[in-house]
Amino acid sequence: MSTNSSERRARKRWQWLAVAVTVLLIVATAVFVVVLVADKPDQQGALTSGTPSADPSTTSPPPSTTVSAPMSSPIAGYQMLYPFASVTDAKQWQTSYRQSGDQSWHLDAGKTALSFTQVYLGYTTLDRVTSTTVTDTQAWIGVGYAIPESGTRTAATVHLVKTGTDEDSPWEVVGTRDKVLTLTQPAYGSTVTSPVSVGGRISGVDESLDVQVLAGKRIGETSGLPAGGMNTPWQANVSFTAAEGTTLTIAVATGGHVSDVELFAITGVRAGRSSG
Repeated sequence: MSTNSSERRARKRWQWLAVAVTVLLIVATAVFVVVLVADKPDQQGALTSGTPSADPSTTSPPPSTTVSAPMSSPIAGYQMLYPFASVTDAKQWQTSYRQSGDQSWHLDAGKTALSFTQVYLGYTTLDRVTSTTVTDTQAWIGVGYAIPESGTRTAATVHLVKTGTDEDSPWEVVGTRDKVLTLTQPAYGSTVTSPVSVGGRISGVDESLDVQVLAGKRIGETSGLPAGGMNTPWQANVSFTAAEGTTLTIAVATGGHVSDVELFAITGVRAGRSSG
């Protein structure tokens, strides 16, 4: 009896040993598969990586042509509206700045937004920054005006993007973030021909809209468009003359109650081939 019992115990030990070896083999295989998968490049991720006190009056309007930004640039996918016409132009300024230190306001998002508003758009009564939100590569700067004994009021929130990843890469205006007065037609980045149909929505009372098209300078405008109500649609047609491929800034503004300009919105598009 003792011999049979010893044999049974021996068989059980071998059975447990076989089970343990099998489990270890399964675990080792699973670990190998996990390591193999983790070490494999993420192809989808690789494919899916990628809106003044400093003398802004010295700024020249940007040229009417642009060069596309490389996809590694923070500004890739945006319309470059002001003050540079291309990443190449921004790089040229950057090289000059490192040598002379001139026009340092390009490194200040607030001063760049004010220069765009006053110098480029011509809204000279909007003379102060009312809000500031800045990240490493993007900024949203409120620009507006003073109300006597009531503080300040924001006319628009200007969206800026860094033109590169260097610490001294300059800021570029690419659009506005709009609420009360919006400009949704034509679509941002689209191609348009003259006359361009412009539109959006507005909330206000007894408003008078002025629309302008700019490409380094004003190349088209219409004014005195009556508007108002609660989130009411507005629309206008504006004629302009520009070469095919030119980057255009379209701006709409209203005011006249307490300031010449009280609200504005912009979008960036490109000129297409004229049918004429």
